[in-house]
Amino acid sequence: MKIIECPRDAMQGLHDFVPTASKIAYINTLLEVGFDTIDFGSFVSPKAIPQLRDTAEVLAGLNLEKTASQLLAIIANERGANDALNFEEINYLGFPLSISEQFQQRNTKKSIIEALKTVENINNLCQQKSKTLVCYISMGFGNPYGEEYNSDIVGNFTEKLDQIGIQIVSLADTIGSSSPQLITSVFSDIIPAFPHIEIGAHFHSTPQTANEKLAAAFQSGCRRIDGAIGGMGGCPMAKDDLVGNIATENIFAYLENIHIEMEINQEAYQKSLAMKTELFG
Repeated sequence: MKIIECPRDAMQGLHDFVPTASKIAYINTLLEVGFDTIDFGSFVSPKAIPQLRDTAEVLAGLNLEKTASQLLAIIANERGANDALNFEEINYLGFPLSISEQFQQRNTKKSIIEALKTVENINNLCQQKSKTLVCYISMGFGNPYGEEYNSDIVGNFTEKLDQIGIQIVSLADTIGSSSPQLITSVFSDIIPAFPHIEIGAHFHSTPQTANEKLAAAFQSGCRRIDGAIGGMGGCPMAKDDLVGNIATENIFAYLENIHIEMEINQEAYQKSLAMKTELFG
């Protein structure tokens, strides 16, 4: 079971700039917890996401000597990928590919066809640097723009990514619209069809629906889940009312309830919970 902690997603939509030193202190604490991966920052235009304009400075302050967690950075184009690939400390690059034409334009200013070509080019760059590209399928559980949506479309996109050579695909519930029935349907189709691809879930959710989404994903074979402590975050490019990430606390509680033990540093985890409250409320 892989838990991906996403402080990048938690902070990117905040109005007030979080001081660089505070980001470093918070992420350093997360690095002690034992998460598989930390989605720590983003190499995108500071005009688009001003909160993350200090990603390189944050990276320079991280203590990576005593952690087994790996680092993931989000990019939206080849320029951002080249910037991220300059840092040996980064293990994964993440690219948001949408099944919605409107959202792809809104998020990366590209058509879907252009975005797929960009994915191919970035994947080639990653292979040259021995990095792994994670592709997020945005609007993976619904389309709020009136465009056609069904699980077959998700499967077709996954097939295209498979042809490019993508090894990790994370289905993103970008606006928190998924239902347990839809999650079960999508994962039950996708996971058996692509056993050689690691299929993950990046849920946005209200606290009231978090557990039923986790149960649907887990019972359908998903073993890679993204979360954010406190259920913070949301996609500022999607809509004005941000629906936060599924809370890491919910993920751990669900796994504990079904008797799956995660090897985590409880002291560091409790410190992270307290620090989150202190920094972000």
